[in-house]
Amino acid sequence: MFDYQPNNHLLQQKIILVTGAGDGIGREAALTYARHGAQVILLGRTTAKLEAVRQQITNEGGLPADIYTMDLLTVTAEECQTFANDLTQRYSRLDGVLHNAGLLGAVSPIVEQPVQLWHEVMQVNVNATFMLTQALIPLLLKSTSASLVFTSSSVGRQGRSGWGAYAVSKFATEGLMQVLAEEYRDTSLRINCINPGGTRTNMRASAFPDENSAKLKTPADIMPVYLYVMGDDSRNDSGISFDAQPGRKAGPAE
Repeated sequence: MFDYQPNNHLLQQKIILVTGAGDGIGREAALTYARHGAQVILLGRTTAKLEAVRQQITNEGGLPADIYTMDLLTVTAEECQTFANDLTQRYSRLDGVLHNAGLLGAVSPIVEQPVQLWHEVMQVNVNATFMLTQALIPLLLKSTSASLVFTSSSVGRQGRSGWGAYAVSKFATEGLMQVLAEEYRDTSLRINCINPGGTRTNMRASAFPDENSAKLKTPADIMPVYLYVMGDDSRNDSGISFDAQPGRKAGPAE
């Protein structure tokens, strides 16, 4: 595991937006950031799930979280800009954005990839992420030490048979991160990727239905790297693709 011991007040005074915050890793990241003092903004497509996360943050004594319902499958650049404008009315800055929302698509050979599903995976994992980033960068630049984090995958670094649109979208994500890291090298904004590795989530279960999920790390287990990239200990790290589970072999849990 990524070895990092954060202090309990690591994210005090920080305002952090998490996409895909209703479920899985996004939900755990939002709860974890709140527990470390952050003011969290929850974005996802299912209002009820976001409300449950907000309620849990409140129950645990965290700062009240804002929720925004957005479907990245249909979102437009104009809607992303309207969202950013709304945030600007409410917040003076953003200290962090975790792009966690993602779509798996079909685990099948390229020649069998349904074209519509290919477009949907690219829309959620690449296009919507790009449009949101474009709209939110001005708010991130208002912070003295902001962190922009994308979610990658081992199949976005080395192509693997059957991973189709998902793998290609993660190669694109790595590329987007690297380009942005170069473009903002001389600013207070750092830009990195996290590859969570095989984690016990619903998305993982649909990719590996026969896997023994008990052998996988839980979202809570991989939070050290998610805390590291958002806190000031990582302020000099940019353009890096971090592994939440260094040394883990790609593929089904063994």
